Amino acid sequence: MKAVRALLVLAVVLGLASCARAPSGAYTGPEVTRIYVFKDSRRLYLMNGDTALRSYEFELGFSPEGHKAQEGDGRTPEGAYVINRLNPRSQYHLSLGISYPNRVDVAKADAMGVEPGGDIFIHGTPARFAGQDDWTAGCIAVTNEEIEEIFAMVRVGTPIYIYP
Repeated sequence: MKAVRALLVLAVVLGLASCARAPSGAYTGPEVTRIYVFKDSRRLYLMNGDTALRSYEFELGFSPEGHKAQEGDGRTPEGAYVINRLNPRSQYHLSLGISYPNRVDVAKADAMGVEPGGDIFIHGTPARFAGQDDWTAGCIAVTNEEIEEIFAMVRVGTPIYIYP
């Protein structure tokens, strides 16, 4: 009887875990081999080789110009990184983690005597920020519908290149 009860509890827990906010459909198209982000034109491209699979407009941090140098500066990093985690339970609908800071970012921050910051993501947009320009703390924000598509298409380890 205890084994049956344990199996029922496990089934309920697994069922609830599957209710986490996640994309409604699985992506079956070409692999996303890299992501390009152009801060000045506010365009993000999901690429397969030289072919753009999708393109999105986005919002940035409250101080979008320049490379992120320290925690709290409101800037989005510039350079080569990778998607290092997927978060289906994000407070911003869904999110994809960007591997900032890298060793160079940490060394530059250390030389300035500041913390480099972290927790940079591509994420959705809560209702309270919908329609606002450049409201994040340094992340890249798309609509919730768009982050569902991106979340379904992009895998951990995908390179991301962020340009000024």
